Amino acid sequence: MFFFDPMYFVFALPALILAVIAQWRVKATVSKYEKVFTGRGQTGARVARALLDYHGLQDVAVERTGGFLSDNYDPRTRVLHLSPAVFDTPSVSAVGIAAHETGHAIQHQENYWPLTARAAIVPAVQFGSFLGPLVFFAGLMLSYFTNSDLGLQVAWLGVLLFSVVALFALITLPVEFDASRRAKQLLQSYQFTSHDEQVGVTRVLDAAALTYVAGLAQALSTLLYYVFILTGFGRRRR
Repeated sequence: MFFFDPMYFVFALPALILAVIAQWRVKATVSKYEKVFTGRGQTGARVARALLDYHGLQDVAVERTGGFLSDNYDPRTRVLHLSPAVFDTPSVSAVGIAAHETGHAIQHQENYWPLTARAAIVPAVQFGSFLGPLVFFAGLMLSYFTNSDLGLQVAWLGVLLFSVVALFALITLPVEFDASRRAKQLLQSYQFTSHDEQVGVTRVLDAAALTYVAGLAQALSTLLYYVFILTGFGRRRR
């Protein structure tokens, strides 16, 4: 019935392979440039603090958080969280990641519309990512056992709920790409990195960007699989 469908792997496997490659690449690149210290010897925390202050963001706090690659900027609390390896280390990886998160804070200050749009749909994403698949498969089962249009309508509602997840992943791309662009410009403009160090920063941020592309690929592949199942199921019923 619906418990195992080989077609799922046709849709999901390419995105899964891309995700594995992206995760491997970002970990390998960050680890490589964690060992390369910058000439100025400024930790990620000091670079973030200086860049924030240069842009009048003295009210944005820079705090240490746990984990690996857990760095983020929270626009609700106006806190820039940096993992220990970034907060405490004067490495190329650290300053690149710190500058990237600072880029998000500057986006927030400037009301960068993709960041605003992404933040606005976060509740819908949390709701849709959990409920969408449940509603989809419940509708599919209902249609299978009752041969009714109501089941298909319920399943399409599940697709609609999950589509918000794909939309979130799509909006995330310009947000992250723009933050990386800002990071490179900031580090260069304020001379926190040399030319060679800037090459390392670019490699770190480009590797991180691939993980967001993989996230979009995974969301779209799942969404397309749902649509494929429903359109094929509808034709079989007719």
